[in-house]
Amino acid sequence: MPLQPYRQVLAVPLIPTTMLLMLVARLPITATGITLTLHIVSELGHGYGAAGLVGTASTAGIAIGAPLLGRMLDRHGLRPVVLLGGTASCGFWLSAPHLPYPVLLAVALPAGMLTIPASAISRQVITALVPLERRRAAFSMDTISVELAFMTGPAAGILATTQISSTVALSGIGVAFGLVGLVLYAIDPPLRGEGESRGSAHPRPPMRSWLTGRLVAAMLIGCGALFVLIGTEVAALAALRATGDVSWTGAVIAVMCLASLVGGLVHGSVRRSLPQLTLMLLLAALVVPVGLFDHPWWLLALALIPTNLVCAPTLAATTETISTLAPVQVRGEVMGMQDAATRTGLALGHPVVGFVIDHSAPAWGFAAAGVGGLLLAGVAVLLRRRSSGPVPEPVGAMTGSS
Repeated sequence: MPLQPYRQVLAVPLIPTTMLLMLVARLPITATGITLTLHIVSELGHGYGAAGLVGTASTAGIAIGAPLLGRMLDRHGLRPVVLLGGTASCGFWLSAPHLPYPVLLAVALPAGMLTIPASAISRQVITALVPLERRRAAFSMDTISVELAFMTGPAAGILATTQISSTVALSGIGVAFGLVGLVLYAIDPPLRGEGESRGSAHPRPPMRSWLTGRLVAAMLIGCGALFVLIGTEVAALAALRATGDVSWTGAVIAVMCLASLVGGLVHGSVRRSLPQLTLMLLLAALVVPVGLFDHPWWLLALALIPTNLVCAPTLAATTETISTLAPVQVRGEVMGMQDAATRTGLALGHPVVGFVIDHSAPAWGFAAAGVGGLLLAGVAVLLRRRSSGPVPEPVGAMTGSS
Protein backbone atom coordinates (compact mmCIF):
# COMPACT_ATOMS: atom_id res chain seq x y z
CA MET A 1 0.00 0.00 0.00
CA PRO A 2 1.56 3.36 -1.04
CA LEU A 3 2.21 5.63 1.92
CA GLN A 4 3.40 8.63 -0.07
CA PRO A 5 0.05 10.50 0.27
CA TYR A 6 0.32 10.30 4.05
CA ARG A 7 3.93 11.48 4.01
CA GLN A 8 2.89 14.46 1.91
CA VAL A 9 0.12 15.35 4.37
CA LEU A 10 2.42 15.04 7.39
CA ALA A 11 4.93 17.29 5.63
CA VAL A 12 2.44 20.17 5.78
CA PRO A 13 3.42 22.52 8.63
CA LEU A 14 1.26 22.21 11.77
CA ILE A 15 -0.58 19.12 10.51
CA PRO A 16 1.33 16.52 12.62
CA THR A 17 0.87 18.64 15.75
CA THR A 18 -2.81 19.20 14.98
CA MET A 19 -3.47 15.51 14.27
CA LEU A 20 -1.90 14.47 17.58
CA LEU A 21 -3.68 17.21 19.50
CA MET A 22 -7.06 16.32 18.00
CA LEU A 23 -6.55 12.66 18.92
CA VAL A 24 -5.91 13.70 22.52
CA ALA A 25 -8.88 16.11 22.43
CA ARG A 26 -11.23 13.32 21.38
CA LEU A 27 -10.19 10.92 24.15
CA PRO A 28 -12.20 12.57 26.98
CA ILE A 29 -15.19 12.99 24.64
CA THR A 30 -15.27 9.27 23.84
CA ALA A 31 -14.89 8.35 27.53
CA THR A 32 -17.82 10.44 28.76
CA GLY A 33 -20.74 8.13 27.88
CA ILE A 34 -19.63 4.88 29.48
CA THR A 35 -18.02 6.60 32.47
CA LEU A 36 -21.12 8.63 33.28
CA THR A 37 -23.32 5.55 32.85
CA LEU A 38 -21.22 3.56 35.31
CA HIS A 39 -21.32 6.43 37.80
CA ILE A 40 -25.12 6.81 37.64
CA VAL A 41 -25.71 3.06 37.96
CA SER A 42 -23.04 2.21 40.52
CA GLU A 43 -22.70 5.34 42.65
CA LEU A 44 -26.09 7.03 42.35
CA GLY A 45 -28.07 3.78 42.38
CA HIS A 46 -30.22 4.50 39.32
CA GLY A 47 -30.95 2.18 36.42
CA TYR A 48 -29.58 2.10 32.90
CA GLY A 49 -32.70 3.88 31.67
CA ALA A 50 -31.97 6.84 33.90
CA ALA A 51 -28.37 6.83 32.72
CA GLY A 52 -29.59 6.73 29.14
CA LEU A 53 -31.66 9.86 29.69
CA VAL A 54 -28.57 11.77 30.77
CA GLY A 55 -26.66 10.43 27.78
CA THR A 56 -29.48 11.41 25.44
CA ALA A 57 -29.60 14.92 26.91
CA SER A 58 -25.84 15.31 26.48
CA THR A 59 -25.98 14.02 22.89
CA ALA A 60 -28.86 16.36 22.08
CA GLY A 61 -26.87 19.23 23.56
CA ILE A 62 -23.89 18.47 21.35
CA ALA A 63 -26.14 18.22 18.28
CA ILE A 64 -27.77 21.57 19.08
CA GLY A 65 -24.57 23.33 20.07
CA ALA A 66 -22.29 22.17 17.25
CA PRO A 67 -23.69 24.50 14.55
CA LEU A 68 -23.84 27.39 17.03
CA LEU A 69 -20.21 26.91 18.10
CA GLY A 70 -19.29 26.50 14.43
CA ARG A 71 -20.83 29.88 13.71
CA MET A 72 -18.81 31.35 16.57
CA LEU A 73 -15.68 29.87 15.01
CA ASP A 74 -16.54 31.58 11.73
CA ARG A 75 -17.09 34.97 13.34
CA HIS A 76 -14.63 35.09 16.22
CA GLY A 77 -12.00 32.43 15.59
CA LEU A 78 -10.82 29.48 17.64
CA ARG A 79 -9.65 31.00 20.90
CA PRO A 80 -12.99 32.35 22.25
CA VAL A 81 -14.69 29.03 21.43
CA VAL A 82 -12.12 26.76 23.11
CA LEU A 83 -11.94 29.12 26.09
CA LEU A 84 -15.71 28.91 26.54
CA GLY A 85 -15.93 25.18 25.81
CA GLY A 86 -12.89 24.21 27.85
CA THR A 87 -14.03 26.19 30.89
CA ALA A 88 -17.61 24.91 30.72
CA SER A 89 -16.64 21.27 30.13
CA CYS A 90 -13.96 21.31 32.83
CA GLY A 91 -16.42 22.77 35.33
CA PHE A 92 -19.21 20.34 34.48
CA TRP A 93 -17.13 17.16 34.65
CA LEU A 94 -15.29 18.21 37.82
CA SER A 95 -18.66 18.84 39.51
CA ALA A 96 -20.51 15.85 37.97
CA PRO A 97 -19.45 13.30 40.64
CA HIS A 98 -20.94 15.54 43.35
CA LEU A 99 -24.29 16.35 41.70
CA PRO A 100 -27.54 14.57 42.56
CA TYR A 101 -29.23 12.84 39.66
CA PRO A 102 -31.96 15.48 38.95
CA VAL A 103 -29.35 18.25 38.73
CA LEU A 104 -27.09 16.08 36.58
CA LEU A 105 -29.95 15.45 34.18
CA ALA A 106 -30.86 19.15 34.06
CA VAL A 107 -27.35 20.40 33.24
CA ALA A 108 -26.38 17.62 30.82
CA LEU A 109 -27.97 19.34 27.81
CA PRO A 110 -26.37 22.80 28.27
CA ALA A 111 -23.05 21.15 29.12
CA GLY A 112 -23.27 19.15 25.89
CA MET A 113 -23.95 22.32 23.94
CA LEU A 114 -20.67 23.81 25.16
CA THR A 115 -18.46 20.77 24.53
CA ILE A 116 -15.28 21.66 22.62
CA PRO A 117 -16.09 20.82 18.95
CA ALA A 118 -12.91 18.81 18.41
CA SER A 119 -14.00 17.12 15.19
CA ALA A 120 -15.24 20.33 13.58
CA ILE A 121 -12.00 22.12 14.53
CA SER A 122 -9.89 19.29 13.16
CA ARG A 123 -11.74 19.27 9.83
CA GLN A 124 -11.45 23.04 9.49
CA VAL A 125 -7.72 23.04 10.16
CA ILE A 126 -7.22 20.29 7.57
CA THR A 127 -9.32 22.17 5.01
CA ALA A 128 -7.34 25.35 5.68
CA LEU A 129 -3.86 23.85 5.53
CA VAL A 130 -3.98 20.85 3.19
CA PRO A 131 -4.21 21.33 -0.58
CA LEU A 132 -7.40 20.01 -2.15
CA GLU A 133 -5.72 17.15 -3.98
CA ARG A 134 -4.30 15.77 -0.72
CA ARG A 135 -7.36 16.11 1.48
CA ARG A 136 -8.62 12.56 0.97
CA ALA A 137 -5.51 11.21 2.68
CA ALA A 138 -5.76 13.90 5.36
CA PHE A 139 -9.41 13.22 6.13
CA SER A 140 -8.69 9.48 6.16
CA MET A 141 -6.04 10.09 8.80
CA ASP A 142 -8.54 12.18 10.76
CA THR A 143 -11.13 9.41 10.61
CA ILE A 144 -8.53 6.89 11.75
CA SER A 145 -7.83 9.22 14.68
CA VAL A 146 -11.51 8.97 15.61
CA GLU A 147 -11.31 5.17 15.50
CA LEU A 148 -8.25 5.18 17.75
CA ALA A 149 -9.97 7.52 20.21
CA PHE A 150 -13.02 5.24 20.42
CA MET A 151 -10.75 2.25 20.96
CA THR A 152 -8.87 3.99 23.80
CA GLY A 153 -11.15 6.51 25.54
CA PRO A 154 -13.98 4.21 26.74
CA ALA A 155 -11.49 1.56 27.86
CA ALA A 156 -9.60 4.15 29.91
CA GLY A 157 -12.86 5.38 31.46
CA ILE A 158 -13.91 1.86 32.42
CA LEU A 159 -10.47 1.08 33.85
CA ALA A 160 -10.36 4.24 35.98
CA THR A 161 -13.92 3.70 37.22
CA THR A 162 -13.56 0.03 38.12
CA GLN A 163 -10.03 0.15 39.50
CA ILE A 164 -10.21 3.50 41.35
CA SER A 165 -13.60 5.25 41.40
CA SER A 166 -16.07 7.02 39.16
CA THR A 167 -15.30 10.27 40.98
CA VAL A 168 -11.68 10.05 39.90
CA ALA A 169 -12.67 9.04 36.36
CA LEU A 170 -15.14 11.90 35.91
CA SER A 171 -12.76 14.40 37.48
CA GLY A 172 -10.01 13.18 35.15
CA ILE A 173 -12.27 13.86 32.18
CA GLY A 174 -12.82 17.39 33.47
CA VAL A 175 -9.08 18.01 33.87
CA ALA A 176 -8.49 16.60 30.38
CA PHE A 177 -11.05 18.98 28.86
CA GLY A 178 -9.42 21.90 30.64
CA LEU A 179 -5.93 20.98 29.45
CA VAL A 180 -7.12 20.42 25.89
CA GLY A 181 -8.74 23.85 25.89
CA LEU A 182 -5.55 25.48 27.21
CA VAL A 183 -3.32 23.78 24.63
CA LEU A 184 -5.67 24.63 21.75
CA TYR A 185 -5.82 28.22 22.97
CA ALA A 186 -2.02 28.42 23.10
CA ILE A 187 -1.34 26.79 19.72
CA ASP A 188 -4.33 28.46 17.97
CA PRO A 189 -4.16 26.39 14.74
CA PRO A 190 -5.47 28.29 11.69
CA LEU A 191 -9.07 27.74 10.61
CA ARG A 192 -8.57 29.67 7.37
CA GLY A 193 -6.03 29.18 4.63
CA GLU A 194 -3.96 31.83 2.91
CA GLY A 195 -6.21 34.41 1.33
CA GLU A 196 -9.24 33.34 3.37
CA SER A 197 -10.65 35.92 5.76
CA ARG A 198 -12.70 35.53 8.92
CA GLY A 199 -15.59 37.45 10.37
CA SER A 200 -16.75 40.73 8.86
CA ALA A 201 -14.11 40.92 6.11
CA HIS A 202 -16.57 39.10 3.87
CA PRO A 203 -20.28 39.10 4.71
CA ARG A 204 -21.94 35.83 5.61
CA PRO A 205 -23.84 34.57 2.56
CA PRO A 206 -27.57 33.85 3.01
CA MET A 207 -28.30 30.29 4.06
CA ARG A 208 -30.41 29.53 0.99
CA SER A 209 -27.35 30.14 -1.20
CA TRP A 210 -25.23 27.40 0.39
CA LEU A 211 -27.60 25.01 2.19
CA THR A 212 -28.31 23.23 -1.08
CA GLY A 213 -29.79 19.82 -1.78
CA ARG A 214 -26.30 18.46 -2.46
CA LEU A 215 -25.00 19.65 0.92
CA VAL A 216 -28.03 18.34 2.81
CA ALA A 217 -27.68 15.03 0.94
CA ALA A 218 -24.02 14.74 1.98
CA MET A 219 -24.96 15.35 5.62
CA LEU A 220 -27.83 12.89 5.39
CA ILE A 221 -25.40 10.24 4.17
CA GLY A 222 -23.23 11.00 7.22
CA CYS A 223 -26.31 10.59 9.41
CA GLY A 224 -27.08 7.27 7.71
CA ALA A 225 -23.53 6.02 8.16
CA LEU A 226 -23.68 6.54 11.93
CA PHE A 227 -27.15 4.97 12.00
CA VAL A 228 -25.64 1.84 10.42
CA LEU A 229 -22.59 1.81 12.68
CA ILE A 230 -24.38 2.17 16.02
CA GLY A 231 -27.10 -0.24 14.86
CA THR A 232 -24.45 -2.80 13.92
CA GLU A 233 -22.80 -2.51 17.34
CA VAL A 234 -26.14 -2.96 19.12
CA ALA A 235 -27.03 -5.98 16.99
CA ALA A 236 -23.59 -7.53 17.51
CA LEU A 237 -23.85 -7.19 21.28
CA ALA A 238 -27.36 -8.67 21.24
CA ALA A 239 -26.21 -11.59 19.09
CA LEU A 240 -23.27 -12.34 21.39
CA ARG A 241 -25.50 -12.25 24.45
CA ALA A 242 -28.05 -14.54 22.80
CA THR A 243 -25.40 -17.16 21.99
CA GLY A 244 -23.62 -16.94 25.34
CA ASP A 245 -20.48 -15.40 23.78
CA VAL A 246 -20.74 -11.99 25.43
CA SER A 247 -17.24 -12.41 26.89
CA TRP A 248 -15.92 -12.17 23.31
CA THR A 249 -17.48 -8.73 22.73
CA GLY A 250 -14.13 -6.98 23.05
CA ALA A 251 -12.57 -9.26 20.45
CA VAL A 252 -15.41 -8.69 17.98
CA ILE A 253 -15.26 -4.90 18.46
CA ALA A 254 -11.49 -5.01 17.99
CA VAL A 255 -11.91 -6.84 14.66
CA MET A 256 -14.47 -4.24 13.55
CA CYS A 257 -12.16 -1.36 14.45
CA LEU A 258 -9.16 -2.97 12.80
CA ALA A 259 -11.11 -3.54 9.58
CA SER A 260 -12.20 0.10 9.59
CA LEU A 261 -8.62 1.26 10.15
CA VAL A 262 -7.37 -0.83 7.22
CA GLY A 263 -10.15 0.48 5.00
CA GLY A 264 -9.33 4.07 5.96
CA LEU A 265 -5.64 3.59 5.20
CA VAL A 266 -6.40 2.14 1.77
CA HIS A 267 -8.97 4.83 0.97
CA GLY A 268 -6.47 7.61 1.69
CA SER A 269 -3.58 6.05 -0.20
CA VAL A 270 -5.01 4.84 -3.53
CA ARG A 271 -5.06 7.07 -6.61
CA ARG A 272 -8.78 6.51 -7.20
CA SER A 273 -11.41 5.76 -4.60
CA LEU A 274 -15.18 5.30 -4.55
CA PRO A 275 -17.45 8.34 -4.09
CA GLN A 276 -19.35 9.03 -0.89
CA LEU A 277 -22.73 7.65 -2.01
CA THR A 278 -21.29 4.39 -3.33
CA LEU A 279 -19.36 3.82 -0.11
CA MET A 280 -22.50 4.50 1.93
CA LEU A 281 -24.53 2.01 -0.11
CA LEU A 282 -21.84 -0.64 0.39
CA LEU A 283 -21.66 0.09 4.14
CA ALA A 284 -25.41 -0.43 4.51
CA ALA A 285 -25.88 -3.31 2.08
CA LEU A 286 -23.01 -5.40 3.43
CA VAL A 287 -24.39 -5.42 6.97
CA VAL A 288 -27.86 -6.72 6.01
CA PRO A 289 -26.87 -10.42 5.66
CA VAL A 290 -24.56 -10.48 8.72
CA GLY A 291 -27.36 -11.94 10.84
CA LEU A 292 -27.08 -15.18 8.88
CA PHE A 293 -23.62 -15.67 10.41
CA ASP A 294 -24.18 -14.50 13.99
CA HIS A 295 -22.66 -17.52 15.73
CA PRO A 296 -20.16 -18.61 16.83
CA TRP A 297 -18.45 -15.36 17.77
CA TRP A 298 -15.50 -15.78 15.41
CA LEU A 299 -17.82 -16.27 12.43
CA LEU A 300 -19.71 -13.10 13.40
CA ALA A 301 -16.41 -11.22 13.59
CA LEU A 302 -15.45 -12.41 10.11
CA ALA A 303 -18.89 -11.52 8.71
CA LEU A 304 -18.53 -7.97 10.04
CA ILE A 305 -15.21 -7.33 8.26
CA PRO A 306 -16.61 -6.38 4.80
CA THR A 307 -18.97 -3.67 6.05
CA ASN A 308 -16.37 -2.26 8.44
CA LEU A 309 -13.77 -2.05 5.67
CA VAL A 310 -15.87 0.76 4.16
CA CYS A 311 -16.68 2.41 7.51
CA ALA A 312 -13.76 4.85 7.75
CA PRO A 313 -13.77 5.50 3.97
CA THR A 314 -17.46 6.48 4.12
CA LEU A 315 -16.87 8.93 6.96
CA ALA A 316 -13.75 10.37 5.31
CA ALA A 317 -15.52 10.76 1.96
CA THR A 318 -18.41 12.50 3.73
CA THR A 319 -16.10 15.10 5.23
CA GLU A 320 -14.27 15.54 1.93
CA THR A 321 -17.52 16.11 0.06
CA ILE A 322 -18.87 18.58 2.62
CA SER A 323 -15.58 20.51 2.70
CA THR A 324 -15.83 21.12 -1.06
CA LEU A 325 -19.42 22.39 -0.78
CA ALA A 326 -19.02 24.68 2.25
CA PRO A 327 -18.30 28.38 1.54
CA VAL A 328 -15.35 29.62 3.54
CA GLN A 329 -17.46 32.23 5.39
CA VAL A 330 -19.67 29.52 6.94
CA ARG A 331 -17.26 26.59 7.02
CA GLY A 332 -17.41 26.26 10.81
CA GLU A 333 -21.20 26.32 10.81
CA VAL A 334 -21.35 23.67 8.09
CA MET A 335 -18.87 21.44 9.93
CA GLY A 336 -21.01 21.89 13.03
CA MET A 337 -24.06 20.83 11.06
CA GLN A 338 -22.15 17.72 10.01
CA ASP A 339 -21.52 16.92 13.68
CA ALA A 340 -25.22 17.43 14.41
CA ALA A 341 -26.15 15.08 11.55
CA THR A 342 -23.86 12.31 12.78
CA ARG A 343 -25.15 12.71 16.35
CA THR A 344 -28.67 12.40 14.99
CA GLY A 345 -27.70 9.15 13.29
CA LEU A 346 -26.36 7.82 16.58
CA ALA A 347 -29.47 8.94 18.45
CA LEU A 348 -31.79 7.26 15.92
CA GLY A 349 -29.87 4.05 15.27
CA HIS A 350 -29.69 2.75 18.83
CA PRO A 351 -33.43 2.82 19.69
CA VAL A 352 -34.64 1.81 16.21
CA VAL A 353 -32.41 -1.24 15.95
CA GLY A 354 -33.01 -2.04 19.61
CA PHE A 355 -36.78 -1.99 19.03
CA VAL A 356 -36.43 -4.41 16.10
CA ILE A 357 -34.29 -6.77 18.17
CA ASP A 358 -36.71 -6.65 21.11
CA HIS A 359 -39.59 -7.68 18.85
CA SER A 360 -37.78 -10.28 16.71
CA ALA A 361 -34.24 -11.60 17.05
CA PRO A 362 -30.68 -10.18 17.05
CA ALA A 363 -30.16 -11.33 13.45
CA TRP A 364 -32.88 -8.93 12.32
CA GLY A 365 -31.02 -6.08 14.03
CA PHE A 366 -28.31 -6.24 11.37
CA ALA A 367 -30.96 -6.12 8.66
CA ALA A 368 -32.64 -3.14 10.35
CA ALA A 369 -29.33 -1.25 10.56
CA GLY A 370 -28.62 -1.86 6.87
CA VAL A 371 -32.13 -1.12 5.62
CA GLY A 372 -32.30 2.07 7.67
CA GLY A 373 -29.02 3.21 6.15
CA LEU A 374 -30.26 2.40 2.65
CA LEU A 375 -33.46 4.38 3.22
CA LEU A 376 -31.51 7.44 4.34
CA ALA A 377 -29.18 7.05 1.36
CA GLY A 378 -32.23 6.85 -0.91
CA VAL A 379 -33.52 10.17 0.43
CA ALA A 380 -30.06 11.64 -0.17
CA VAL A 381 -30.19 10.46 -3.80
CA LEU A 382 -33.53 12.21 -4.29
CA LEU A 383 -32.15 15.43 -2.81
CA ARG A 384 -29.12 15.32 -5.08
CA ARG A 385 -31.25 14.77 -8.16
CA ARG A 386 -33.52 17.68 -7.29
CA SER A 387 -30.54 19.97 -6.76
CA SER A 388 -29.72 21.90 -9.92
CA GLY A 389 -26.35 21.66 -11.59
CA PRO A 390 -23.75 18.91 -11.77
CA VAL A 391 -22.55 17.25 -8.60
CA PRO A 392 -18.90 18.19 -8.04
CA GLU A 393 -16.53 15.39 -7.19
CA PRO A 394 -13.59 16.05 -4.88
CA VAL A 395 -10.43 16.55 -6.90
CA GLY A 396 -8.62 13.83 -4.98
CA ALA A 397 -11.23 11.26 -5.98
CA MET A 398 -10.57 11.85 -9.67
CA THR A 399 -6.88 12.61 -9.94
CA GLY A 400 -5.41 11.10 -6.80
CA SER A 401 -2.77 12.63 -4.62
CA SER A 402 0.31 13.89 -6.29
